[in-house]
Amino acid sequence: MEKGNGEVSITFAIVSLTLMLFRVLYVIYWSGKPLRTEAPGALSTLIILGSGGHTAEMINLLLVLQKERFSPRFYIAAATDNMSLQKARTLENNLVDENGVKEVQTARFMQIYRSREVGQSYFTSVWTTLVAMAHALWLMTKIRPQVILCNGPGTCVPLCAIAFFFKVVGVRWSSVFYVESIARVRRLSLSGLLLYKLRIADQFFVQWPQLQRQYPRAHYVGCLM
Repeated sequence: MEKGNGEVSITFAIVSLTLMLFRVLYVIYWSGKPLRTEAPGALSTLIILGSGGHTAEMINLLLVLQKERFSPRFYIAAATDNMSLQKARTLENNLVDENGVKEVQTARFMQIYRSREVGQSYFTSVWTTLVAMAHALWLMTKIRPQVILCNGPGTCVPLCAIAFFFKVVGVRWSSVFYVESIARVRRLSLSGLLLYKLRIADQFFVQWPQLQRQYPRAHYVGCLM
């Protein structure tokens, strides 16, 4: 009897893993295809900010974004990065529609724990990474965006990884758009490399032609700054 139960358990595990593998392959296949939407209306959008140049580049991208199409907008920055969120608030406060009328504020601003601070030991970063992943899971469950925009900060990795997991288990299909920083001329950032190699990003953009030749699934869009 125990042997029979063991065989059933093994069979169930094999079938479950096989189905999960097929689901992962399905998600990878459809990643990179045109934006998957159920309706032509507005798309809830998560915008991940990073300190310094990352936020400056993202603000430039947002200036040409179709605000009515990508709404509501959720901005996330690291818990120690108040400057990036302040820049995002300034951008949102200055928005006007095509008729020159100030738009109704629909943006929300949030912070996420860092996996590792600059100079932090790798030993203590194990705990902070677990905390950051749990916080990212909570935020993604709360927001469940249809679109994710990011351009390289380390805080984007756990959020995008959870978005991929949500695709696999059928919670929400979030299309991840990654724009590599203009500072990356010859090689991808660690965040970009992870999202590219693991096929987490649906669309991957680079700003230098040599990067596109080195990473053929990337799209070369020229310098955006």
